[in-house]
Amino acid sequence: MSEPKAPTPAPGDTYKGWLFKWTNYIKGYQRRWFVLSNGLLSYYRTQAEMGHTCRGTINLATANIAVEDSCNFVISNGGTQTYHLKASSEVERQRWITALELAKAKAFRMQAESDDSGDDSTPPAAGQGAGSRNSEVQSTLRTLGSKVEDLSTCNDLIAKHGSALQRSLSELEGVRLGGETSEKIRQVTERATLFRITSNAMINACRDFLALAQTHSKRWQKALQAEREQRVRLEETLEQLAKQHNHLERAFRGATVLPASQSNPAIDSKGPVSGKGDASDEDEENEFFDACEDVQEFITVPADPKYHRRSGSNVSGISSELGMDDGTTSLDEQSLASNPESPQSQELVPVRKRRTRIPDKPNYSLNLWSIMKNCIGKELSKIPMPVNFNEPLSMLQRLSEDLEYYELLDRAAKCQSSLEQMCYVAAFTVSSYSTTVHRTGKPFNPLLGETFELDRVQESGYRSLCEQVSHHPPAAAHHAISERGWTLRQEIALASKFRGKYLSIMPLGSIHCIFEKSTNHYTWKKVTTTVHNIIVGKLWIDQSGEIDVVNHKTGDRCHLKFAPYSYFSRDVARKVTGVVTDKDGKAHYVLSGTWDEKMEYSRVMQSSRGGENGADGRQKTVYQTLKAKELWRKTPLPEGAENMYYFSTLALTLNELEEGVAPTDSRRRPDQRLMEQGRWEEANAEKQRLEEKQRTVRREREREANRAASPSEEGGHQDNYKSMWFEQLVDPVTGEPTHIYKGGYWEAKEQGNWDSCPDIF
Repeated sequence: MSEPKAPTPAPGDTYKGWLFKWTNYIKGYQRRWFVLSNGLLSYYRTQAEMGHTCRGTINLATANIAVEDSCNFVISNGGTQTYHLKASSEVERQRWITALELAKAKAFRMQAESDDSGDDSTPPAAGQGAGSRNSEVQSTLRTLGSKVEDLSTCNDLIAKHGSALQRSLSELEGVRLGGETSEKIRQVTERATLFRITSNAMINACRDFLALAQTHSKRWQKALQAEREQRVRLEETLEQLAKQHNHLERAFRGATVLPASQSNPAIDSKGPVSGKGDASDEDEENEFFDACEDVQEFITVPADPKYHRRSGSNVSGISSELGMDDGTTSLDEQSLASNPESPQSQELVPVRKRRTRIPDKPNYSLNLWSIMKNCIGKELSKIPMPVNFNEPLSMLQRLSEDLEYYELLDRAAKCQSSLEQMCYVAAFTVSSYSTTVHRTGKPFNPLLGETFELDRVQESGYRSLCEQVSHHPPAAAHHAISERGWTLRQEIALASKFRGKYLSIMPLGSIHCIFEKSTNHYTWKKVTTTVHNIIVGKLWIDQSGEIDVVNHKTGDRCHLKFAPYSYFSRDVARKVTGVVTDKDGKAHYVLSGTWDEKMEYSRVMQSSRGGENGADGRQKTVYQTLKAKELWRKTPLPEGAENMYYFSTLALTLNELEEGVAPTDSRRRPDQRLMEQGRWEEANAEKQRLEEKQRTVRREREREANRAASPSEEGGHQDNYKSMWFEQLVDPVTGEPTHIYKGGYWEAKEQGNWDSCPDIF
């Protein structure tokens, strides 16, 4: 009893210190810095290494702790890891043993609780702020309860050793000793009893504190919820004020700088910096974090009132009805009204009820170790990516989602003017991106020869077919035809570049839209899609770049600009602007909106050149326009979409089983079906099987091609695959080699004859 024992470290807290660790017979014991935290014992060569280099870690939940002598002890987890350690003194060794035993008991208890709770500890999804804060409160209570259990463990140890101490001292009292010795023994006994009473009081106080915390937990939750709601209200108010300020600024510049009949050079002195070329996918990283205030290359101002009073106008060569400013007659209404025989006026009844829900997305956490174990001993090109990164749709089905707003093409087919038609085609190109704003999941890569049909003739008047026509590089061909007078075809290949913080995806290939009545032939290409926060943070998607929609028959053109996101911009996010011009370059319509919400058009009454644009000396065009009217608006997502991969109403039906589809249809793909059903482990195994099967078939096809080739051509590893439903031709409009639908699919479906289809699943 000569030296008071140092206090035992509090269980669950970090315990650190120097120990000597056995390394080998040459170096013997070496001094290492050990850290005990959260049930894990880790060691480093020095304290400075703690921030970057851990030399080893052992989990105490399954470890055995054995004492060898006064200073030495051994920690082992069953054979794979064994630490032979030595403390500087017996007292120091006892401190470590006590801390390790407590940490082991806590780690074992936490592991058992984790097994019982399953995935309940998975962090909540974005947007569930209130639930997240409630979980934090409950987590705090669980932590307090855990602390009390740790203290109870301490109390059990104290009671055990204290009882033994009291028994030993009681035995000493029976021995005949001097009076002074007996008095000292009695004092030690009393102190041991007081120490045990004090520990019990400490346990009771902690229990009272836990009960008090549980009593006040509801009040904490209400307070947190009120704070969150107030913050949301403030953010909304601030955003609204910023928009109003921006609107007033623009209105002031338009009203004071440019009269109806003349322009003022000062109009661009404070105008936004031209964004021409800034949206290129080859620019540097500051493309998405620049300091520009605006990306528009033109300015729109209200037209002179004299244009609103005119009953007819030849400014743009368009029908005089478009000069109306009452906002009651939209462009599409006039176009459809001009043809009373339009199918749009007939009520169509769906022949079947489509599904409106799919199983909710499981709340599985991504285990990197499970990915790593599948990579051992495999080539990089053969490492299977788990379905955790996917959504239960293939790229062919995602391509078919371009037809989500097919009504825009129906209306365009009824237009009398090619310039009006161009407005609808431009709106259609923008609408195809509206489903991507929350869709951060990667579609399944189609297998070579995989197809997907979308037959909506009776509901919507169109039918669509996609086929994966190439695997290296991956390319898909798409053909859609409507009974309402339009055809859409495209071949899309994807190129991607990983740039550290984000991934850029560049679709290659042209999209063609042909209208039967007018024979107008339009082409355009897709913009760059950027996925941000690939390594760290929440994934989010942006679309940026420029699109030129060209009418090859009339020479009309629409130049669309997708503004990249900029933190410093005062403009709305995801903004799209465009100008519709004729073959002479004269502007007739101005388009504006966002690719995730809506597009509007304004008819141009007059245009003029503005003043110099400061930095680069370029002049902006100022358009006097009529009141903007709506062309397209996004349909709200179905209820509960956040639990269904943010699928739209159309996307929910794409993987629905249908009778009579080809055996190569994406709906029949087993790994994709298993993922939709929430059976992700089975989906991963099935995905790996299909990919390996595809490699085997490809190697066999290459061997056959090499055997059929002449001796001089052998060794080229040619792939002689030919598409089932598409054939590669030179496009007569663009001059590019492309796959065009050769027919036969729908006839084969009617006959039920799929004998020529390959077995890919």
